Amino acid sequence: MAGNTDVMVVGGGYAGVMAANRMTQRSDVTVTLVNPRPDFVHRVRLHQLVGGSDPAVIDYREVLASGVRLMVDSVTRIDAAGRGVELASGGRVAYDYLVYAVGSGSADPRVPGAAEFAYPIAGLEEVQRLLPALDAVSPSAALTVVGGGPLGIETAAELAEQGRSVNLVCGGVLGPYLHPRGRRSVAGQLAALGVRVVEGPDTKVTSVTRDVVRLADGRDLPSAVTIWTAGFGVPDLAVRSGLSTDGLGRLLTDETLTSVDDERIVAAGDSAAPSGLPLRMSCLYAMPMGARAADTLLSRLEGKRPEPLNQSFGAQCISLGRNAGIFQFGNKSDVAVWFHVDGRLGAKMKEGVCKGIPKHLAEEAHKPGGYKLHRMKGGAGRRKALEALKAEGTVIGRTA
Repeated sequence: MAGNTDVMVVGGGYAGVMAANRMTQRSDVTVTLVNPRPDFVHRVRLHQLVGGSDPAVIDYREVLASGVRLMVDSVTRIDAAGRGVELASGGRVAYDYLVYAVGSGSADPRVPGAAEFAYPIAGLEEVQRLLPALDAVSPSAALTVVGGGPLGIETAAELAEQGRSVNLVCGGVLGPYLHPRGRRSVAGQLAALGVRVVEGPDTKVTSVTRDVVRLADGRDLPSAVTIWTAGFGVPDLAVRSGLSTDGLGRLLTDETLTSVDDERIVAAGDSAAPSGLPLRMSCLYAMPMGARAADTLLSRLEGKRPEPLNQSFGAQCISLGRNAGIFQFGNKSDVAVWFHVDGRLGAKMKEGVCKGIPKHLAEEAHKPGGYKLHRMKGGAGRRKALEALKAEGTVIGRTA
């Protein structure tokens, strides 16, 4: 493409920042990052913001390339045909290529009373609304955390370490990703902190009031503050823009992360559904996907064929307060294996990951193209799933 190319990145999380930084490899590319807030939210530390041990916010100057223009605004609609976006501020900005990296947030709980009385914490502003509610109740008051995934586990542990009385309602199994050995370790470490784990098939929450959480088995749990971490949702920007999405609203792409509707739009992170087989919500995949999305655009600018997505490996690290944790290893197909590291060493490994994420972004900002993890050979699980779709005749690819 002759002349300058304008690339717009919508969303300034792990995937969006990685993609924006990587696109600065070319001097003939102008990169604009549109994000609704002026600071980078380090989402894997939001539970620490709840517990008061970390602000979970980083200055964009520490992780974003100096050549990237940061626009603090929200995109309300993507006009793919006109190659432009409409902004909440009322303006319109044109683009040549767009990276869709709007991330994820809290799901609509669809449980009576939850929207009114429970506090979701998938985003910075949600945690900021929770903190005064925690301060307003007695330190001995019973708290309930709903959701047995990493955020629920970590939040329950942070609060219990403060001496709070915490129920962790899993609505099923504790730590669904974990291997049974890892799950037993987490249960033991939570018990040592005093967290009461409520799990099993009948522990789904059926209603929430100001001071009670009711379960499917009929139990009522006293709860001065109810924190909701179950499920996740994605912004409906792609749906509102008339782009093809999966049932949850993630942008449908092929294996190069290119929109099935428009080759000038690529997607990365939690809001992408490559081949209708989205990867697990995790910064572990968001940053490599951001790098892959950028590489797809760079290949197109160079007249080369983009490489497909690689799902390289799996793992999950969970902190259990400030002095314990678990690093659960997985195979290349992202299935948990028997091996894990827990206790103090697990906590150190988790902290290493939390520190390493902004470091990776900063390194890509200073030396774009240096990040390599997305090029690791993937596992057999995704290949088999794609082969099954091909056999059924349902492989997703571009339609325009």
